[in-house]
Amino acid sequence: MSKFVEYLKTKSFRNNILAALATVLVLLFIAFYSLRFYTKHGEGLNVPALKGLNFSQAVAKLEELGLRYEVDSVFIMDKPPGIVIDQDPDASTFVKDNRTIYLTINTGQAPNVKFPEVEFKSLREVQAIIAGYGLKMGDTSYRADVSRDVVLEARFGGQPIRAGEILPKGSRIDFVLGDGRGNEEIDIPSLVGLTKDEALFSLKGSMLTLGTITYEGEVTDSATAVIVKQDPELTDSLSKVPIGTRINITLKQQ
Repeated sequence: MSKFVEYLKTKSFRNNILAALATVLVLLFIAFYSLRFYTKHGEGLNVPALKGLNFSQAVAKLEELGLRYEVDSVFIMDKPPGIVIDQDPDASTFVKDNRTIYLTINTGQAPNVKFPEVEFKSLREVQAIIAGYGLKMGDTSYRADVSRDVVLEARFGGQPIRAGEILPKGSRIDFVLGDGRGNEEIDIPSLVGLTKDEALFSLKGSMLTLGTITYEGEVTDSATAVIVKQDPELTDSLSKVPIGTRINITLKQQ
């Protein structure tokens, strides 16, 4: 035991210990930098902001940075086709070179839906139904009927449409509703001197509908043109028409 203790005090032992420690440090240094090189530690880039760009612009940015991409698509109404709706990872996320960026693009082709059953349902109920099918509310008009605000007919593109017919998602549907008054007649409003928008407001309040629009002379702005004729018009011999009657108008630029 005394010889071992004496050996621990020798210069040879100290040199061996230092050599061993140096060897361990060198090995750790080599391992650390090898791993750093292998994983490219600290090297990478920030993901660019791609939302709102069209697809070709987004791809150009990714390819310029050496990033890969994969594409999925959705259809969102009221969004331009071909733009980036979402990206993963988000903008400004730090990623390694050659990372795959996942893009969600708004497709330009609306998927088709089957038109639901809406006849004889209340307008409030129908609004919820067509929203669930991705369809939009269009105009409403009234027809003489004992039911009030109940859908009597649905129209698309001016033509009646029935349940089960195929429509592009996002289509605007017009509805003919019951007026709740049956065959009751109503006073003909005087539309002469009004603009088209003012006439529409007046007709809706009277539960009448706008018919054909003709123009007298050159009309450069239909929004400011005024009505100079209407058919039927209010006369001494004709003062009432059935609810839902179509009133034709003639516009002239002032």
